[in-house]
Amino acid sequence: MNVILYGTKKCMETRKAERYLKERKLVFQFRDIAEKPLTEGELKNIAAGRDPASLLDTGSKAYIKKGFAFMEFDALEEILANPGLLATPIVRIDRKYFIRPSMENLSL
Repeated sequence: MNVILYGTKKCMETRKAERYLKERKLVFQFRDIAEKPLTEGELKNIAAGRDPASLLDTGSKAYIKKGFAFMEFDALEEILANPGLLATPIVRIDRKYFIRPSMENLSL
């Protein structure tokens, strides 16, 4: 089983997910998107079968500061330009992506 945790070190939810995985002694790779943002291909894989707007963190400082609630925009382009808009954590298990999962509901 290949598990990757995407998030930032400052994100409380990402730290909870990391703690959850460590407590269960699961081997996983952590990817800090603040240091190494997602590539366009990775973002498209995550967004596959989802509304791209569901990937946005509508409570983030970047979202509020730029006023995205009041404008039309391409969510994928904006996430690529500003990774701080991405809702974290994202857990990838093999080829399945879970956006802000409830850790108890993950199919591990």
